[in-house]
Amino acid sequence: MSRCLTITLAAAASILALGLGGCTAAATAPAADTAASGSFPVTIEHAFGETTIDEQPTRVVAWGWGSADDAIALGVIPVAIPFQSYGGDKNGVLPWISDALKGQEMPVVLPDTEEPPYEDIAAAAPDVILAAYSGITEEEYNLLSKIAPVVAYPGDAWATPWRDLIEITGTALGKSTEATALLASIDTEIADQAAAHPEFAEKTIALTSDSDGTFYVYKKEDPRVAFTLDLGFVSAPAVDELATDEASFYYTLSYEQLDQLSSDLLVNFGSTQEQSDAFLDASYSQAMPQVQAGTVASPVGAAFISSVSPPTGLSLSWGLDDYVTLLAAAVNQ
Repeated sequence: MSRCLTITLAAAASILALGLGGCTAAATAPAADTAASGSFPVTIEHAFGETTIDEQPTRVVAWGWGSADDAIALGVIPVAIPFQSYGGDKNGVLPWISDALKGQEMPVVLPDTEEPPYEDIAAAAPDVILAAYSGITEEEYNLLSKIAPVVAYPGDAWATPWRDLIEITGTALGKSTEATALLASIDTEIADQAAAHPEFAEKTIALTSDSDGTFYVYKKEDPRVAFTLDLGFVSAPAVDELATDEASFYYTLSYEQLDQLSSDLLVNFGSTQEQSDAFLDASYSQAMPQVQAGTVASPVGAAFISSVSPPTGLSLSWGLDDYVTLLAAAVNQ
C-alpha cells in the first residue's frame, strides 16, 4: 500500500489502507512551554526529543501531511509545502489549499520525494520546519535541524491525531488561541451535521477499502473513523471482533471473511469510480449483508478521500458536506 492508499501507502499503509492514510495508535498531545498564545520561546516535545522555537516564525516550511493545511487555516501561509501526488493537482497542490489561497501567491511546492529535499528546504530559508505528521527518521530530523528548528511527530510516524496536529501547529506558530477557535469551529460543524441527521445516531458502521486484491478495515484509532463516529455512528462490534493487528489503525481481512463484517452501514473508499464499482460487482462482496441491503456509501476520488483520511484544519470542512450526503443516502435508502 502507499499513502495514496494510506498517506502514500508508505506514508500511510493506507489514506486507502488509511483508505488511504498512514497512522498507527493514537499519539498524545505534545507538551509545550508557553505562557500564552504568541508567547515565545516555546518548547515542543516530540519523538526525537524537544525543539525550542525562540521567536514567532515568519518563514514556515511544511513537510508530510496536514501541517501546511493547518498553518494556512491559522492564518500563516508557508513559504514551501510538500508535493501531494495523491489528491493534488498536476502541481501537487491540494484543492482546499488552492481554494484558501485563491488570489494570493502560492507557496513553493517542494519536489515529490520520499525523503525530505534538503537543498530545496534550505533554499526556502525557513525559521521553522513543521513535520508533526510525517515519516521522517531520526537521521532526517537531525539533518533538517541543521537548517531550522524541526517540529516532529509526538509519537509514531504518520500517527498524530488530526486535532493534536492543529494544536501542535498552533503552538509552533504562536497561534494557540486561533487553534482553539479553529477546533471549536470544526467541532460545531460536525455537531451541526450530527444534529441534522438524527438517523445516524447509534447506527453501526464499518469503514473499509478494497485495493489491489487486499481488503482493509479501519479501526477506531483511524482518524477518518474517529470523526465519522462523531457524527453519531457507533463502530460495529464486528470491526473489533475480526481485528488481527492490535497495534495498527487498520487490518486486512480475507475475502472469505467479508460476510462476517456486519454493520448497519458500510463505507468503502475507492480511488476511482472503476475501483469502487469493481468492489460492488465482485462475487466476494455479494456475501456482505450491507451490499445485499444496499447500505453502502462509496466515497470516490483521491481528493475526496484525502479530505477525510485524515482530515485537517482545511480539508474536513472542504469534504464534509459531500461525505455526509453519501452517508445519509446509504442510511436512508
